[in-house]
Amino acid sequence: MNAAPTALVVVSHHRADSLTAHVGDVVAARLKEAGYEVDLLDLRAEGFDPRMTEADQPDWDDRDKVYSAEVRAHMARVLAADVIVPVFPVYWNSAPALLKGWVDRVWNYGFGYGRSKPRLAGKRMLWLGLAGAAEGDEFAAWMQETLERVLREGISFYNGITDAAVAVLYDTEGEPQIVDADGNFTKGEALTGDARAAHYAALDRRAEEHLERFLELAPQTL
Repeated sequence: MNAAPTALVVVSHHRADSLTAHVGDVVAARLKEAGYEVDLLDLRAEGFDPRMTEADQPDWDDRDKVYSAEVRAHMARVLAADVIVPVFPVYWNSAPALLKGWVDRVWNYGFGYGRSKPRLAGKRMLWLGLAGAAEGDEFAAWMQETLERVLREGISFYNGITDAAVAVLYDTEGEPQIVDADGNFTKGEALTGDARAAHYAALDRRAEEHLERFLELAPQTL
């Protein structure tokens, strides 16, 4: 009997009541429904410090360096996962410091990269970002391209994960934000009541759809 595949869902937000944390729970629930064993890693809740330390600084003369116990524990969770799904708010067209610091410290030399045969090869990775920008904003396409370069190519591919994608949930604040060709910023009216509830229910469903497409899961039947 084959063991169930394992998914590592990495939630990166400084508030426990954030939409990011909620979407992380939605992702974890959908993966469990699809038969995955889920390891939900909430970086804030677990007190992960994103700042690099001397103990975890790469040693270019020793790719077998023994890193800190905290980082080695996180490395073990990454190794155990068949699928990795970071869930994060998009800050300045990139991942927030909490998630970036996790990559800095954990996806380290000799572990994530630096070997002719990458240890993470064969895993699958879906980066799921949450952005306030509206999907129709011209800036959104540029943001998507930037995230693809930095996250899918610069991190996943560089660490041997060739099956990776970046998906973005747009208009997550329920107040459409548009930047025009001249750099002018416009913020729409905030949604309220039933319209707001419907908007966030649709975001949940889009998060599930991104998973379904990437992992080729059967769509949910409502």
